[in-house]
Amino acid sequence: MRNDEYLRYVALGDSQTEGLGDGNDTVGLRGFADRLAGHLAAGAPGLRYANLAVRGRLAGQVRTEQLVPALELRPDVATVVAGVNDVLRPRFDAAEVAGELEEMFAALTAAGARVATVTFPDVARIAPLARPLGPRVAELNTRIRAAAARHGVVVAETGRAAVATDPRLWTADRLHASPLGHARIAAALAEALDLPGSDSAWTHPLPPRPARTGAQAAAAELAWLAGFLGPWLGRRLRGTSSGDGRTAKRPQLLPLQGRG
Repeated sequence: MRNDEYLRYVALGDSQTEGLGDGNDTVGLRGFADRLAGHLAAGAPGLRYANLAVRGRLAGQVRTEQLVPALELRPDVATVVAGVNDVLRPRFDAAEVAGELEEMFAALTAAGARVATVTFPDVARIAPLARPLGPRVAELNTRIRAAAARHGVVVAETGRAAVATDPRLWTADRLHASPLGHARIAAALAEALDLPGSDSAWTHPLPPRPARTGAQAAAAELAWLAGFLGPWLGRRLRGTSSGDGRTAKRPQLLPLQGRG
């Protein structure tokens, strides 16, 4: 399929695809999927775009809640990005999570969609206190690559780009991309899809920033622990999710209207 024939784009996923970290619930969320839709619309002005993502969703929930609606929209191109919420759970099975993703890859490609996904960066380089999660992310990335290869899914290797762990690409919670981070993810997916005008510039490092002292780094870790990790763990213990009661922000295919 030529790039100008991508007329229906559907995004499936969790908070990253919904756009957390890029805007807010008052002014609206943008995120990498909205930005990728802008890249697509540059070559296909008639593009219509739907975003089925809901924050807090596990990979299995993305599959059970979003796959059928996505297929009903008959996408020409789709993104599937999920699994980080699973990595953060006490019980994690990389094979199971990758299996959920692969079911979505298989169904969407069988329906004729061009599908793209991403790999995830080393969390230990973003949040040192999350170092124990590093092997989980590495195994999930390996399985994502294998599943994608089996179904002709293109992979944006954001997990391998050194710039992906630059703190400036992440919000203060270190779980969600910043506006700049979302822009880089969108550019990585555009390159993976070989869209006109795309290139590897998204991998370029940012200008150097002043080094922090050991005391500043320690204070930042403690602030993150108290301000973000603690409340997140509290929700897990209560069995609640940030996505409880929420629905997709853009459940129908609509024109982009300059939001890319």
